[in-house]
Amino acid sequence: MARRIIRGALLLDAEYTALGIVRSLGRRGIPVAIMSGDHRIAATSRYVRRRIPWSDTSDAGRVAQLLSLATEHTWAGWTLFASSDRSARLVAEHHAELSSYFRLTTAPWDVVRWAYDKRLTYQLCAELGIDAPWTAYPRSLAEAAALDPEYPVILKPAVKEQYNRFTRAKAWLVRDRGELLARYADAATLVAAGEIMVQEVIPGGGEAQFSYCALCDRGEPLAITIARRTRQYPLDFGAGSTFVETVECPAIEESARRFVEAIGYSGLIELESKYDHRDGRYKLMDANPRAWAWHSLAQRAGVDFPYLLWQQAH
Repeated sequence: MARRIIRGALLLDAEYTALGIVRSLGRRGIPVAIMSGDHRIAATSRYVRRRIPWSDTSDAGRVAQLLSLATEHTWAGWTLFASSDRSARLVAEHHAELSSYFRLTTAPWDVVRWAYDKRLTYQLCAELGIDAPWTAYPRSLAEAAALDPEYPVILKPAVKEQYNRFTRAKAWLVRDRGELLARYADAATLVAAGEIMVQEVIPGGGEAQFSYCALCDRGEPLAITIARRTRQYPLDFGAGSTFVETVECPAIEESARRFVEAIGYSGLIELESKYDHRDGRYKLMDANPRAWAWHSLAQRAGVDFPYLLWQQAH
């Protein structure tokens, strides 16, 4: 009798977001391998059966390496999991090539781009009538100087693929015009000038921050969790949540459903909103077309997102 070959999961990241995926799948006996680069915490898990270093930092090189794994090392049929902005974009942009050899859990680029690029996210919000913060998109220092916002404001990257002090901080607080110009000039040395957004500050801390998280199939949410990110670190624009609790919030759920339906989204997505007590509205702040940092919490609430994503792919 021929031995049955069990195809596993190949994770394209090894940071702490990926660690939750590794544990979810590994505990269910699904073979897990991981591509590792600078971040390696997930690669240390006992559930990881093989660790493969990226041989190239370019997109073309990484796609070529994945195709080589499929064609030369019998990895065809494995399921790819992306848990960072870069890997989600990589799979989305090369969806046709990769789907010929792997099972994919990331949607094609024409869908993913609406969540990946925050400029498109806010454009879609305007078209759908979904509340979002006031945001400007200066393409140069001169255009930034021409703005007359109500301070304080924040500078925020439109995409967060690069890892530097601007994207790592998520946002820079700006208190006056002089600081706006100085911070904009600084940010322009780290990302393209057209990727720097100027956005109003919505008052309130973690108690006003909410996330709608869902597994979707062509715009239909199949499983959801809504959470309040009560505490984060750093306190102002947290890179990570340190106290998250599941809640019910119909207002967020209604607008989030319209967003994913409009783009026909499939896979995991997190839509971050903040409650603005000034007008009593929940405003969409961010969209992540991938697993998010605290997704393991949802397992305690009965929604094991990585395993559900695995089931969807199969």
